[in-house]
Amino acid sequence: MTETVHAPGATERLGADQTEVLREIAQRVRWLATAIVDAANRGRPNETGVKVGGHQASSASMVEIMVALWFQELTELDRVSVKPHASPVLHAINYLLGDLDPAYLPTLRAKGGLQSYPSRLKDPDTVDFSTGSVGIGATAALWAAMAHRYVRSHFPDAPPAGRFVSLLGDAELDEGAIWEAVADPSVASLGELLWVVDLNRQSLDRVVPDIQISRLQGMFEAAGWQVVTLKWGRAISALFELPGGAELRTRMEEMPNEEYQRLLRAGVDEVAARVVGEDGSDALRGLVSGIDQRALADAVRDLGGHDLGLLVDTFATVDEHRPTVVFAYTIKGRGLPTEGHPNNHSALLTEAQVRALAVDCGTDLDDPWQPLASGTPAASLCRERGTRLRRTTASETPPLKVPTSLGHPHRKPASTQATLGRLLADLVRDAPDAAARVVTCSPDVASSTNLGGWINKTGVWSVRSRRDWFDDDAERVLRWAEVATGQHMELGIAEVNLVGLLGELGATWSRWGERLIPIATLYDPFVSRALEPWSYGIYAGGQSILVGTPSGVTLAPEGGAHQSISTPSIGLEQPGCVSWEPAFAQDLEWCFLRAMSQVGLEGGTSAYFRLSTRPVDPALARLPEDPDLLERRRRQAVSGGYRLTDHDPATEQVTLVGVGAIMPEVVRAAEALERQGVIAGVVCLTSPDLVFRSFQERGHGKHRSDVLDALFPAAHPTPIVTVHDGHPHTLSFLAGARGDRIRCLGVTEFGQSSDVPDAYALHGIDVVSIVDAGLGLLGR
Repeated sequence: MTETVHAPGATERLGADQTEVLREIAQRVRWLATAIVDAANRGRPNETGVKVGGHQASSASMVEIMVALWFQELTELDRVSVKPHASPVLHAINYLLGDLDPAYLPTLRAKGGLQSYPSRLKDPDTVDFSTGSVGIGATAALWAAMAHRYVRSHFPDAPPAGRFVSLLGDAELDEGAIWEAVADPSVASLGELLWVVDLNRQSLDRVVPDIQISRLQGMFEAAGWQVVTLKWGRAISALFELPGGAELRTRMEEMPNEEYQRLLRAGVDEVAARVVGEDGSDALRGLVSGIDQRALADAVRDLGGHDLGLLVDTFATVDEHRPTVVFAYTIKGRGLPTEGHPNNHSALLTEAQVRALAVDCGTDLDDPWQPLASGTPAASLCRERGTRLRRTTASETPPLKVPTSLGHPHRKPASTQATLGRLLADLVRDAPDAAARVVTCSPDVASSTNLGGWINKTGVWSVRSRRDWFDDDAERVLRWAEVATGQHMELGIAEVNLVGLLGELGATWSRWGERLIPIATLYDPFVSRALEPWSYGIYAGGQSILVGTPSGVTLAPEGGAHQSISTPSIGLEQPGCVSWEPAFAQDLEWCFLRAMSQVGLEGGTSAYFRLSTRPVDPALARLPEDPDLLERRRRQAVSGGYRLTDHDPATEQVTLVGVGAIMPEVVRAAEALERQGVIAGVVCLTSPDLVFRSFQERGHGKHRSDVLDALFPAAHPTPIVTVHDGHPHTLSFLAGARGDRIRCLGVTEFGQSSDVPDAYALHGIDVVSIVDAGLGLLGR
């Protein structure tokens, strides 16, 4: 085992009777958590033969930590992220608190039952954070704390919050997401953060030889955190004060982790000899020989993470002015027959072992869900804490009108990225109520993604206002004023942090009844880097808008390192999200306002925009001048696309379909084909995602979008050429719209630095390639 760091001294808050009540509850929680997994595996028919699984050992190590919190320290204002593999403990606690119907206890990993890992939206009981993604869920509480700070600084009447607690396994500290979050400079000001690390020194496959606790402590301390380590409980600490106790402590702390784990597996009559070892001193032998064998076996198991009194005292005395991490030493499988076994991670107890455990816990496998005896101090505490922790439902968010259009003409060539910057800046003047709910984020690319105008008008949010030393510099274009009322949040070059914060900003409407419209910009090639936490945020109920810009090979001089090929498919495939890629400035305005209107409300959805820095002439969009026809075009754009050509589809010989910045080439290719005597229809897609949904909804009785039929009339089949600055398979589904022959053009190889025409020619998405594909489909 590793070097000891003592917890700060604290007056003992619990009397012996109170501690004993908590121990009784902890024993029942350990039983329930074990029985929940057992029922899922042995208690249900399994015709498929697929393992159900569960984590009895990983749950057992967390029991005392969670009991100390839920039954002593937490208030209804606190929010807790529970490590994935401890979900049975959370459900067991919620059951004892009256927050979970006992009918759900046998339903772990069953349809309609308890989820495999804590799920905020899918579990039937109170779950504050979804934590299935290891490392990602642990940081969610951190971003929720920051999101609440933001909400309270802008809307003082928003509900208060308490602590934001993360319970994580020591193996989760291997995840890069943890350290990106811990190192963010603003985090050091979040005194409401409390992390508790279940330091059981075992991973999935093995006993960890050396967890390097001092290195982990130093990394947290360097980031401004208070670090508390609970290594030994008070019982064994008392032995350390006896004659020979110093030698006992030295022996236990110099013992390798593997040897300590083996000690736990030894019989009671073997423990003394293993503790003394081959070179034990006479003083150590004398101390050990004077201790009852059972008491000695219990003492070596007395780690800080299982000492309820020590845990309660520690949680009550942490620093409130900076974040705190508590390293709590525990035993994986604590109290189970698999205790300390190197392969106990997913091991399941046998029926005989479960029955023996039931006897030890004072319950019965044949009646596993029996409540604590009515009228006992333990039952009374459960009832009292259940009432204390009960929350009021978040108030409904007030109605918010997001305009469908800002009404400003787009006459000059402009990129969709530049148009976004203009839209946000105009929003402050044209729709101030909607603008007040917008918060933008970026990973140190605010200026290069055209957020400068918005930032100049709204400022940069900071936990504490900072003096702007450049406010009198007449040559400065971007005014970086850091104030508590700012509406832009900067996180440094860390895309994982960006989308982690984005997800929690997008959940404030359901947590505290305050609607936000979070918008994040990042370079589109890095969407893949942020994909898992972005997807996690949506799964957990966070609604937001992610803007990937610039995208594709259109940013030609940047070369292959800054191209994005697969992101169109990522957006199309992401649940809970609508993917957009408008070509023209007006389309971007319409679609973006539409996306904003769907964020931060019951039944809402996230959005992903793929934008470009390539200026596009708005005249190519052929916008109608008639107001009614213009509104018709808007509705088509927000439905997924429109036909750019106005001739009768019955006269078309080929249909060209384009998306985003490639539309000028598509239009020019249609003109070139017309000069060859070929009539080409042109379809401009604003959202392949919505068009694909229309395709999938065919044949369903439910309400469906008719955009696919409008774009590709069934009565007039023609060969199709699709063109996309992304992977060509994204639009390949269009072949099934009418059974047309199709040729999909796009980017499938890494690029190189060049100008735009050369890049398009290199990847076969230039005018010549489009014309050739169209003629080829016609046999010419």
